[in-house]
Amino acid sequence: MNNGNKRRARRRQSASKSYHVRYDRIVAAVLVLIVLIVILASCAKSCSGSKKSSDSSSASATKSEDETDQTIVDDLQSSGDTKAIIGSASETVVATAPQYTTETFSQKDMKRGSLILVNEAHEYSFESEDTELQTLYDHIQTEYYSVSDYVTQLDSKTIEQLNSLMGDFYKATNCDYLTVIGGYRTLEEQNDRYNNGYSKFKGGYSDYHTGRSFDIGVFPKNGQSSGYYTPTGDYSWFDEHAAEYGFIVRFPEGKESFTGEEGRTHTYRYVGVPHAVYMKQSGLCLEEYIDEVKTHNSEDPITVTVDSKLYSIYYEPASAGDTVVTVPSNKTYTVSGNNVDGFIITVEMN
Repeated sequence: MNNGNKRRARRRQSASKSYHVRYDRIVAAVLVLIVLIVILASCAKSCSGSKKSSDSSSASATKSEDETDQTIVDDLQSSGDTKAIIGSASETVVATAPQYTTETFSQKDMKRGSLILVNEAHEYSFESEDTELQTLYDHIQTEYYSVSDYVTQLDSKTIEQLNSLMGDFYKATNCDYLTVIGGYRTLEEQNDRYNNGYSKFKGGYSDYHTGRSFDIGVFPKNGQSSGYYTPTGDYSWFDEHAAEYGFIVRFPEGKESFTGEEGRTHTYRYVGVPHAVYMKQSGLCLEEYIDEVKTHNSEDPITVTVDSKLYSIYYEPASAGDTVVTVPSNKTYTVSGNNVDGFIITVEMN
């Protein structure tokens, strides 16, 4: 029994020793595994941090480059020189340094155009191709204004601009009482008026011969009194904006010594937009304007801006025969005789 007990005790001791040995190995393995995990995690974090740092550095570099580019672009756009290069270099160059050529005009050309002067000192010669006469009744916009008869004629360009002016007048005031009561006159018609005491101008010396002058009356449809146009109340809009469509008051009050005609507010004349605007702003009648333009040549033109559109206006004196006129080779322009002594050139600069 004692020997058996001793053997059993040795087996238990051996089993217990074996158990402890295995436990230690497990613990050691676990510790090693933990160490490996820590090491791997540390490496992964380090690599990730390095990559993030690299990406951040790259992004920072990219952002820095973008910001630099944006700054350059902003600086370029804010520079006057660069703006010209980007958007309007050619326009700027052309506007400041036009390229010129020449064109030949005859004596008859000097008596044609929207700026010809006709008064008691300068006779209208009824040159062919000066006007394109049309019957106003056939081209009128009746919803905006009226004409007093079926035969009154005006130049086609005058009618076109008059329709635009009357249309905008109606839209601004809702008034359709304005009526054209006179326009183009033939030589015979003017002589009849002179002989009957209705005009002090003989045939040939009336501005109505141009087909660009007309009278306006007010004929209300509600029974109110009628009469010649005056720029009062709603009607003042017409006079305030007429120049924007190329019209001037042909015989302004206070200018009788220049026009030779009694001043009145109801006679208008088409001369073209930049000229009308300049005359209105400067307080000039047509006679004064003709003299004013004669002081400007192609190197020192009158400049007029209308709705951001720049015009250059200058004069060339007529020769005894044909006249060689300086005109731009790279811009739209018109040439009108002044019916006095030369030509007026109007250039659209932009």
